[in-house]
Amino acid sequence: LAEGLVRAGDLLLTALARGTLAGVGALPWARARAAGGRLGDAVRLLGVRRRVAVALLALAFPQWSAAERERVLREHYREVGRVAVEYAHLDRLARAPAGEVIVDPGGLEVLRSWRGRGLIVMSGHFSNFELLGACVGRMNPLDFLVRPLSNPGAEALISGIRARAGVGCISTTTGTRGVYDALAAGRWVAILADQDARRRGCFVPFLGRPASTPVGPARMSLRSGAPIVMGFLERRADGRFDLVMRGPLELPDPDAPEAVERLTALHTAILEERVRARPELWFWLHRRWKTPPPPATPGGGTSGGGEG
Repeated sequence: LAEGLVRAGDLLLTALARGTLAGVGALPWARARAAGGRLGDAVRLLGVRRRVAVALLALAFPQWSAAERERVLREHYREVGRVAVEYAHLDRLARAPAGEVIVDPGGLEVLRSWRGRGLIVMSGHFSNFELLGACVGRMNPLDFLVRPLSNPGAEALISGIRARAGVGCISTTTGTRGVYDALAAGRWVAILADQDARRRGCFVPFLGRPASTPVGPARMSLRSGAPIVMGFLERRADGRFDLVMRGPLELPDPDAPEAVERLTALHTAILEERVRARPELWFWLHRRWKTPPPPATPGGGTSGGGEG
């Protein structure tokens, strides 16, 4: 009975998602963005994850006034709403002529010399990161590394949207083999690594405090030889985006024992730079510092954490 109820709930949610995306997909992009902003306002007023976001903003920006944090929070919920409705337009936005969606694509020059060679394209949960991957994937075959949704219908819906936008998917349930195979075949792999990694991660600085951070991207980069390039879409007031790219990231001694942690700290520092520049675009509704760092050892270091 319980399994049947869960399945019925999944089917209902999938149907609602399909209907919603079909509705906003029929709207011009500007009207869909406006609807997404109103959706974000509604979610904020309902208080969804609001306490989490307020607490994280206070930790990250203690020097700000409450009014300033509230302004950023309001804009953040609107951005989350815009990104949500833009799923329905993903394929069209990715294929739009230069200047129509991405105003400044100059960052793509960083990538041209890597066509046909394995590359890890990293971002954070920052504005429309799915569109970033789809746009970059116009230059070279690209796969998202994704954790499948628990709702099979919703997972099929999102996977179909990505496929129509021209990108593939590698499931985290298959381990890292798919990533190494894709890189070896000259494909690019898009990865996000800015959420709490619990005890499996290593602790590196982020917005003024240690944050448990996934080590997978750094480890895969160092083992495969495929460099990491950081990318971000930063929305303008008119709804279009500037493309910001950083990298390829390099270490002076990639064979050093601490290379994985150092590379993780490096890509996290670049994300922090962009979050400080445009805080309303980063995802504040996740408990980024949920896992506390391990206690200091008598020698002055920390115990545990490590590479997990």
